[in-house]
Amino acid sequence: MTDTGSDRATLRRSLTLPWLVFYGVGVTVGAGIFALIGEILILAGDKAPLSFLLAGLIAGITGVSYALLIRRFPRAGGEAVFVNRGLGRLFGHIVGYGVVATGTISSAVIALAFSGYMQALVPLPQELLLVGVVCGLSLIAWFGVRESIVFAALITIMEVGTLLVVVLFGTPLLADLPRVGASFVPSLDGVVLAGILSGSVIAFFAFIGFEDIENMAEETVEPERTVPRAIYWTLAITVLIYVLISVLAVLAPDRAAITGSPAPMAVLFEQLSGLSGKPVAAAAAIAMINGILVQIVMVSRVLYGMAGEGLAPIWFAKVGERRRTPGRATLTTTVVILALALVFPLVRLAELTSLVTLSVFALVNLSLYCLGGRPEHQQLQRYRWVGLFGAGICVAIAGFQILSGTFGGH
Repeated sequence: MTDTGSDRATLRRSLTLPWLVFYGVGVTVGAGIFALIGEILILAGDKAPLSFLLAGLIAGITGVSYALLIRRFPRAGGEAVFVNRGLGRLFGHIVGYGVVATGTISSAVIALAFSGYMQALVPLPQELLLVGVVCGLSLIAWFGVRESIVFAALITIMEVGTLLVVVLFGTPLLADLPRVGASFVPSLDGVVLAGILSGSVIAFFAFIGFEDIENMAEETVEPERTVPRAIYWTLAITVLIYVLISVLAVLAPDRAAITGSPAPMAVLFEQLSGLSGKPVAAAAAIAMINGILVQIVMVSRVLYGMAGEGLAPIWFAKVGERRRTPGRATLTTTVVILALALVFPLVRLAELTSLVTLSVFALVNLSLYCLGGRPEHQQLQRYRWVGLFGAGICVAIAGFQILSGTFGGH
């Protein structure tokens, strides 16, 4: 993209639909699914696929709100922009910094987990490994968005490819159509229903990430068309993969071994293939790298977009003349991630990020409802109910999470 007479460099538009879908799937299908499947099996049992379908439906409703709003406001800093326009500057500030907080905290937690895993393989201090991986990924994020997405796409191919290999080895089990069908039949039993709902709360956090796509709007070709399509494709691919994996977990011969393992996907692969699960465990570790990179890219774009809206210091709006990336925002994001990872105990903070995410989703949905009632946004009027319905679901899930003490993370 060339400058349009402004004395300030702008982000380079280089992302098309395939790259944006790679980004979306990469940030959504992360380390979460490799670890969460066992926990959802414990809660939902034979109905685990229903938990994933329900979670996908919840994410999908909010995804529609994001897709509708990005058509009107194709800007970096998506959630902050949407809420600023719909509910006002105060809520815009809250949402913008809420997204920044969740992205940086989750990156710090993932970086800690990855460095701890690597320490078992490489005899180096955990702090050194931590700084090395975060700084290395930050350099990739600064170097260029296309390069960042290419790197993330390669890891995404590995992640999704690993899950598809698990599905391939489990294909013979899918021939048991009665058991497969039974896993999708809802039950009227109160205990079973409670298990499905509890499982869907946890499964929902395996879908968190699709909302990051809209923050790449200013680096996307024809964002009004491309970004909504990327959101829908990302959610469809994610739902399909998660449901297939959950069906195979239900049909697996030794469910207790899966639910009792800290690496349930590796155990599932061993049962389905008869091979070692170590490659799958390694894939989970590599998935962590992807999670850190895409969060660094996302948070720096949120800060850049907020600066453009007047919701953050204008210092963050500076774009490098050569690389055309928000270098200051990327540097700040890196420093904060390292500070959190090196100084603070993050377990409880990581759990709270899920609650913040639900709050952000609720406010974005409410923004759609409010904007749809204004004359200048008549094209959103018919979709106001989507925003109201989505906000209600997010508030209900957050309330259920608080009351039940169920916390999770992507």
